[in-house]
Amino acid sequence: MTLPLIGILRGVTPEEAVAVGEAVLAAGITTLEVPLNSPAPLESIRRLTKALGDRALVGAGTVLTPAQVRDVQAAGGQLIVSPNCRPAVIEETRRLAMASWPGVVTPSEAFDALDAGATGLKLFPAVQVGLEGMKAVRAVLPAGTLLYAVGGIGVDNFAAWRAAGVDGAGLGGALYQPGQSPERVGEQARELVAAWRAAGGEA
Repeated sequence: MTLPLIGILRGVTPEEAVAVGEAVLAAGITTLEVPLNSPAPLESIRRLTKALGDRALVGAGTVLTPAQVRDVQAAGGQLIVSPNCRPAVIEETRRLAMASWPGVVTPSEAFDALDAGATGLKLFPAVQVGLEGMKAVRAVLPAGTLLYAVGGIGVDNFAAWRAAGVDGAGLGGALYQPGQSPERVGEQARELVAAWRAAGGEA
């Protein structure tokens, strides 16, 4: 079963991207995001897609414009993650048959994102919204809406966020930090996957 976890490799370089991606994939995280404010992100996405594309969903984060969406697709990416809600970005993503995960905080942003065709919603930054704020947003979303918590989510609080109703999570600094070896990233990935499963997060 595919785990609802997005591995965020902010700061990864093309030279290390595949080895780090393999380590994350081996732990069970099959969705990989290279933020566009990483070094040569499109080249990293190209290499990851070539090496892992048949086993993982690879794409970009911090995507802010429709032009960037097209650049990511040209590099082979199939996933677009944003820190904000821009209907034009979501619509271009869906036009190109890619997965769209815009960032939202408020119900207004959430419904704008869904109206534009978002695959799912990225609650970001989750620590700012908090569990009670997330519950209030979740309560008004249409049934079946996927809501992932991103920002300050990890081993220590998976259980609380799962119990409160999130469907998945984006994992940033807890999974990968620039300069870490693939072995270290693999260890962190395994710890995060084990904690997610222990929190009842299989599905």
